[in-house]
Amino acid sequence: MTGFAAAITGIGLVTPAGVGVPDNWERVVAGRATAAHAPELAGLPVPMACQVPGFDAARSGPRAAVQWDRYTQFAVVAAFEALAQAGFTAGEWPDSARVAVVVGSGAGGTATLEAQHAVLLAEGPGEVSPMTLPMGLLNMAAGQVAIELKANGPCLAPCSACASGASAIGMARDMLRTGAADIVVAGGAEAPVTPLYASAFARMRALSRRVDDPETASRPFDVDRDGFVLGEGAGMFVMESVEHARSRGAQPIAKVVGYGASADAHHVTSPHPEGLGARLAVRAALADAGLTGADVAYVNAHGTSTPRNDAVESAVIRDLLGAGAAVSSTKGVTGHPLGAAGAIEAAFTALTVQRGVIPPTANLTTPDPAMEVDLVYKEARHGRVEVGLSNSFGFGGQNTALLIAA
Repeated sequence: MTGFAAAITGIGLVTPAGVGVPDNWERVVAGRATAAHAPELAGLPVPMACQVPGFDAARSGPRAAVQWDRYTQFAVVAAFEALAQAGFTAGEWPDSARVAVVVGSGAGGTATLEAQHAVLLAEGPGEVSPMTLPMGLLNMAAGQVAIELKANGPCLAPCSACASGASAIGMARDMLRTGAADIVVAGGAEAPVTPLYASAFARMRALSRRVDDPETASRPFDVDRDGFVLGEGAGMFVMESVEHARSRGAQPIAKVVGYGASADAHHVTSPHPEGLGARLAVRAALADAGLTGADVAYVNAHGTSTPRNDAVESAVIRDLLGAGAAVSSTKGVTGHPLGAAGAIEAAFTALTVQRGVIPPTANLTTPDPAMEVDLVYKEARHGRVEVGLSNSFGFGGQNTALLIAA
């Protein structure tokens, strides 16, 4: 490897698989799906989702429960877990101006915006909450994380649809490489289990219609896949240069060694039929890291469980990495958390590299014969993983690839 290595020294996770890294890792490695009927979506054509279990917003204080949208609550809780694992305390920085925050989201505070729009229509403009925008804007998770951590460095909120969280991690690595920051708290957050988002995705025929058996609905790479299940959550990293981590005696969990991004420039919702943009992103990440496809032992695939995405992505993996890389999608467990997905899946990739355990693809029982890659399913696979690839592809044709190494 010849690329710049950004050390991951802390990970925080809030997903449908649980709150905290231990619960998440246990459920993802076991391949236990989380999809169920969602009360918020009752009466809609697709009333199921993957939701964070037992989440208590008040754990971040009484203000968080009423003044932060759910996506911001997820981001802050995950950020504090990552901070603690990295050995930092909020506000106790050698130089707070050298601490940056990058939190991506595709939807932002959509629950707040939907609720306040209903107030506007039913009760008039005088009853709309003055907190609507401070809760609902796309940058507010990033802003609140910076406030809570007392981080005075650059604070950014990339939006690249379902690649947003991965884009944030790639941008964080670039900030460390260029010296714009010494420490970056980066990731993605999303809380889109709302009537508008569920209805819009259903109208697009993007969601699975297996509503009579929600737990088996998200089945990436399966011959019977018929769409994704809406998810939510947050994934956060604490990232530093290797030298900075070493100087304070911190042991990296793993390292981000390559980052590639591209645009399909093809269609707002459908991937390029030959995966042009995905290929460009993966190639760019490999070149950035000074690696070849043969060096990649594992791919945490975007793997949405839609017919088209899985077919295109598997062809890209086969052509660029060959037959040696094991492939799985953790969306069989978590569903699709949209803009948070890339950060959550990068975290699972980092844990795979650290622990030598490849999570299986939940609900994958009959692999589509067109998927000519080494799919991991039924049970986890154990073995050394030196380099993993995490793919994230979003509406608008926006693609991000992250290479994570031991």
